[in-house]
Amino acid sequence: MSLSFTPREIVSELDRHVVGQKAAKRAVAIALRNRWRRARIREELREEVTPKNIILMGPTGVGKTEIARRLARLAGAPFIKIEASKFTEVGYVGRDVESMVRDLVEAAVNLVRQEEEERVRQRAEEEAEELLLDALYRPREEPAHGFEERPDAHAPIPLGASGQDISHLQAPPAEDTTREKLRMQLRAGAFDDREIEIEVDGGGTLPTMQVFGAQGMEEMMMNLQDLFSNLPGARGGARKEKRKVTVAEARGLLKKQAASRMVDQEKVKREALRRAENDGIIFLDEIDKVAGREGSHGPDVSREGVQRDLLPVIEGSTVTTKYGPVQTDHVLFIAAGAFHVSKVSDLIPELQGRFPIRVKLDSLTEEDFVRILTEPRSSLVKQYSALLETEGLEVEYTEDGIREIARMADEVNAQSENIGARRLHTVMERLLDEASFSASERSGEKIVIDRAYVQRQLESVVEKQDLSQYIL
Repeated sequence: MSLSFTPREIVSELDRHVVGQKAAKRAVAIALRNRWRRARIREELREEVTPKNIILMGPTGVGKTEIARRLARLAGAPFIKIEASKFTEVGYVGRDVESMVRDLVEAAVNLVRQEEEERVRQRAEEEAEELLLDALYRPREEPAHGFEERPDAHAPIPLGASGQDISHLQAPPAEDTTREKLRMQLRAGAFDDREIEIEVDGGGTLPTMQVFGAQGMEEMMMNLQDLFSNLPGARGGARKEKRKVTVAEARGLLKKQAASRMVDQEKVKREALRRAENDGIIFLDEIDKVAGREGSHGPDVSREGVQRDLLPVIEGSTVTTKYGPVQTDHVLFIAAGAFHVSKVSDLIPELQGRFPIRVKLDSLTEEDFVRILTEPRSSLVKQYSALLETEGLEVEYTEDGIREIARMADEVNAQSENIGARRLHTVMERLLDEASFSASERSGEKIVIDRAYVQRQLESVVEKQDLSQYIL
């Protein structure tokens, strides 16, 4: 999917992975579609159209992160998820807020590089194959493990009756025939376990160091590491090293090396910077954790400072990265938080103003749990069935069994901490604990998960008043 899809189509695609939350899906779909619209208006107006950042408010486990992650995949856009609680005000030990923009650029570079390497994949595979054949088939002075040697280079050229060269009409030289035979065997996997020696780029890396503190120090350390890694003789530099690996491993190494060589790295950098600036999405989770609360002391002292540091990045500023400067004016920021203790109005007014769209996500109901268990392509029911099928144990779920699982999860959420859909993981683990433990001894059997089975497996939990000590 791409930015050209309509909001209705985007919501429809999100529905395949995330249950409910129509308002949140509509908001992010419109935000994504607006990028397509912005790219098609006249240039002088295009720069004035800024993204409408979004705050998603709702308890944990209701789909906030999943909506943002799926949205980025649909758009093919650079995307990072980062927790606001990792940032601290300048002067405190912690991450600099600008590091999230550098992370976004790294994600953009990786995304574009993968696309470019995929474009040259066929050529890279062909080059890797030729290098493998060179390693397997050597000339006469370096005979290779019983393979035929090359024919004599000084053999006379065959001539026809009138004296013309007719070598091109004769059978192919033994060298070509042998190489083609090897090629067929190589493609069939006949040599996959054979060990050969190949020449690859230096695989070592310089020792790395995490730097926290003043702004710019992280960027300085990255630049220093890049500088030292390219010095002559530095590990991980441009020098080659010989390595003994199996043919199967060599194929992957040589293919990756060839693809990297074929890709124009400057083009990758330019396109990555463009995408980060115009299509980038930063999901800022736990924004409520940096919201100031009246009368807060101690470790809360830097909360407002973090907000003030975030403000220029979200408003639009230029951040220096190792690939070049990046403007954040058109990066889409999606913030999310439970806002149990604090509320959106606890954020500083300037930051609130940069998030004009606010969507409250609903708590999940028993009916939502039923849909989560059955509708998504990779639902929990399908996942657990597939896991146990590897041991030869078949698992079948009845409709009343699934509804009982949903009812149990909803009940536990109501009586203890509401952790949303994550509750289903713990309920399913407890439900299938016995089957998972003994699956290797029950190959060929079939388990039917109906209402009675669910109640029997979880009856000890139901009888207890404090359910949280049995199911998280």
